[in-house]
Amino acid sequence: MAKAPPDRAPPETGDAPWDAVESLFQRGMAARREGRTDEAMRHMKAAVALARRGEDPLALARALHGQANVERDRGRTRAALDLYLEAVPLCRQGDDPLVFAHTVRHLGDVLRELGDLTKAERCYAEALAAYRADPATPPLDAANAVRSAAILSEARDEPDQARQRWREALDLYRRARIEAGVSESASHLERLR
Repeated sequence: MAKAPPDRAPPETGDAPWDAVESLFQRGMAARREGRTDEAMRHMKAAVALARRGEDPLALARALHGQANVERDRGRTRAALDLYLEAVPLCRQGDDPLVFAHTVRHLGDVLRELGDLTKAERCYAEALAAYRADPATPPLDAANAVRSAAILSEARDEPDQARQRWREALDLYRRARIEAGVSESASHLERLR
């Protein structure tokens, strides 16, 4: 997301809408992490409304993605789907491949949850390609995308592909030092023997 020059007014004044959107987004993320979904939704909706008035497609995409995540937390998968579907084309207009990869991966997760496995696979392929092409990709982000693709492979009864993906996820979770991911990957590999 674009940052305001240092001589700009603080986000609360409204003189720097891109910073205000980011501030609302960050407040929403903090509330979400703490389980305050109503507050998170208020912040995300405000971020979306403000971003719609601006000219930064990536700011709007991030805000839509944030709102979609809260919708998923609330069990409103269809509402989340609509928001992700709006956000992905905006991400394509932006210049941040990681924002695109995160958003298209989450779209894939929702499509998988709704049973549209073919479209989910396409989303995961796009997300993985974006993550693999960007040397700045944190191992945890790549691991989470590979994990999603592995779950999909199991759902499609593709055990060889699932094993390959779980092995890759295991390696990435180890590099990220995420023991829960290492354990989950190892458990799936054991079941797929």
